[in-house]
Formats: sequence, C-alpha cells, structure tokens
Amino acid sequence: MRFARPVGLLLSAAAVVLWAFGVTVLQPLTEPIGPWSERLPGNNAYWARDLRFMAIMAVALGLVLAGRGHLRWSRSAVLLGGCWVAADVAIDRVDPIGVRATVLLAVGGCAVLGVLAGVLLWRERATPPAAERKTLTGAACVAGVLTLVAAGVESPTDREPELNQGALATAALLVVLAVGAALAAAPARTRTRVGLAAGLAVAALAGVALVRAVAPGTRLLPETALGAVLLTGVTLLAWDWPGGRPVWRHHALAALAALLGPVAFLLATAIPMMILLPIGATFTALAGNSPINAADSDLLVSLCGLLSGIAMALLLAWPPALGYRPGPPR
Repeated sequence: MRFARPVGLLLSAAAVVLWAFGVTVLQPLTEPIGPWSERLPGNNAYWARDLRFMAIMAVALGLVLAGRGHLRWSRSAVLLGGCWVAADVAIDRVDPIGVRATVLLAVGGCAVLGVLAGVLLWRERATPPAAERKTLTGAACVAGVLTLVAAGVESPTDREPELNQGALATAALLVVLAVGAALAAAPARTRTRVGLAAGLAVAALAGVALVRAVAPGTRLLPETALGAVLLTGVTLLAWDWPGGRPVWRHHALAALAALLGPVAFLLATAIPMMILLPIGATFTALAGNSPINAADSDLLVSLCGLLSGIAMALLLAWPPALGYRPGPPR
C-alpha cells in the first residue's frame, strides 16, 4: 500500500510531539508535593508516564506501518522504542518544563526519527519490500489494545483537564494507527475496505470520547465495547475475503476474542506486576520520583497494554489458528 509509508512516518512524528508534550507539560502535574510519607502519591499518580510510554510505542508502531511490516523496519522500531524509554527516564530526572523544552524535545525526537527513517529508506532504495501482512495485523492489534488503556487512564483526582486532553489525543492517535495498519495489511485496498476503515475509525474515535465521558471507576463496559468493535474491525480489514465477502463465522470468533481477550489479558498481566514484579516502582526510582504509598500499587499500565496487545496479536494476526483458511485474496 503506497499510503503506508507517508502515513506511518507522519503518525510517528505526531507521537513524538505528544511525547514531548507529556514530558514537559503533563509530567510536572504528577510530581509529588513532598518527600513526607503521609504525602506520598497513590494509585495512578504517574499517569503522565503511561501516556508518554504509549506515545513512544506509537512512534514504534508508526515505523512498523511505514515499513509495511518488513523485518528491518520492525526490528529497528523495537530497538528505537527501547532506547527511547531509557532516554525518557533520563530526561524525566532532569525535569524539563516550558515551551522551549517542549520544542527542543519535539525537534530532537523528530530529527532522530528522520535519520533512522532515512537510513532505512536508503537501505531498501532498490526494491521496496512486499507488505508483511501478519506483522501489520499484529501491530494493529497492539495499537487497538493500547487504545483501550489510553482511553481509560485515570489519576488520583481525575480533575486535571490536561489528563482528558492527553488521554484523548493519545487514544485517537492509536486508533488511526490501528486502522491504518489493518488497512495496510489487507490483500487489496478496495473501495469497500476503505469505506469500512473510515467507518471503523469514526466509530472507534466516538468510543474513545464515550469512555472519557464516563465517570472513572465505571468505564469497564464502554472500554470492553470499544475493544470489541476496534479489534473485530481490524480482522475485517486485514483478513482475506474469499469470494469477495468476509467469512462471517470466523469474524464472529474474532469478535468473541476481541470482547473477552483484552480485559482478560490486562488482568493477567496487571496482577503479577502488582504482586510479584514491581516494574513500575523500578521506573519511578530510576526517574528520581517519590515512591507510591505502600498501601497502593505502582502499576505500569502502558506495559500491561503492550503485553496484552501482543497476546491479542497472537490470536488475531494468525487466522489459521482460528480455523481460517484463506482463499484467493480479494
């Protein structure tokens, strides 16, 4: 798909700007007031960190889309994402703030992204690789699950207007990435699939707005519905249509997996992290921030979303695993 490269790079650049905004504008809102034990932060205190990490994941997903799922691009995207997280932690220790810092980080991040993309484009200058449909479908699944996490991010007070702004922007970017990657994974970009992609994007964006409009603590039902619609739509876009039509019974199985899978996987990853693996607390310490109150948990929900997205990709990016035997591409 010819649109994949420019759209992927544009979405990655937008994610860089979101990340810079998160570092310099959102993160200072979450910094603890003081070191005293009775004033230590509680659950969801570092919500800005999760939004930043999801923006970094969006940078990587955009590169996967730009490379049409090719191994060289995907491998570079993963490596860049890991290095970017390390850089984020180091920058967080410095506590940059203000418009100047935002611009510098955004420009610097886009420069790094541009250099990497330029090197990758130069290395494949002879013949662009064919699209790796399974990788693109997997990337769409990861973006879809991260959309749910971004849309449902909470803070201890949930009164910060910047929280809604950041969550909406991050979730909207992930929606576009999910739909774009799924469309790029399609065997052919027909008018029907393009129309379906547009309708899915509108429905998912409306779902994100609905999740944010619902009061915190009561968002499980709309989040589940959003995940079911978005991930089922991913399969409709990305899978083959033998005879020119979807095989509805297979997509019904996909819809069931999309309805139950994300919540189940999020719980399966969150509980061990809270009890056995204090990954969030480690990142908090590395960034030089105050630890979470002992009565609460320092959960890195962005990592839960990433792992759950990979699990959903294993289910939905491999149609034969669901009894699907694609016929001639349509």
